[in-house]
Amino acid sequence: MVVPSLSLADFSGRVNVIDADTIDVDDVRGCIHGTDAPEKAQTCQSEQNLNWACGEWVNQQVRVRLQGQRATCKRVDTDKYGRAVAPCFVNGEDIGCALVSDGLAFAYRKYSMAYDLDEKGAAVNDRGLHSSRVQDPAQYRKTLAKGRIPPDRNCAIKGKISSSGKRIYHVAGQRFYEQTGINTNKGERWFCSADEAVKAGWRRARR
Repeated sequence: MVVPSLSLADFSGRVNVIDADTIDVDDVRGCIHGTDAPEKAQTCQSEQNLNWACGEWVNQQVRVRLQGQRATCKRVDTDKYGRAVAPCFVNGEDIGCALVSDGLAFAYRKYSMAYDLDEKGAAVNDRGLHSSRVQDPAQYRKTLAKGRIPPDRNCAIKGKISSSGKRIYHVAGQRFYEQTGINTNKGERWFCSADEAVKAGWRRARR
């Protein structure tokens, strides 16, 4: 008789939602296989060019659906954070498929094509996140690591120091805002208002 490795064992239990693609199932932390959702602090842009907190919205939607439900998960891997990577089911419904179909998560094609068509269907019908402009979550995480995404969306003004030592701040919508990264080790910083930046010695970027 072959005993399966504990690290690859299936698991089940009550759901506690951590974020839109990460759940605790009893005492096992799981990552929903084949899905990727916006980070909690991530924002999206509406058709009216208004930023809104889509990451927090998605988390709330998933929490309403899944919190306290009983899930059964079929582990396929363990990620670098020690989370069980698994498709999970509630009342026989594939959670990943449901979230992607309703536009609350994206198909994580780097790891699985299981929900490719479900995402395309959601996009065609403008369901959930697809009704807004949203950055790919994986790309968001990369830019966040480079200091391009504010750790606090309420303090999103970028205080940059040029190679000649000039202190210039950039606000969202300016030409070089998105590509500007902040390195706090060099004295660069984030500001919550233009007044705060000016008082600290920064001037506004001309474009």
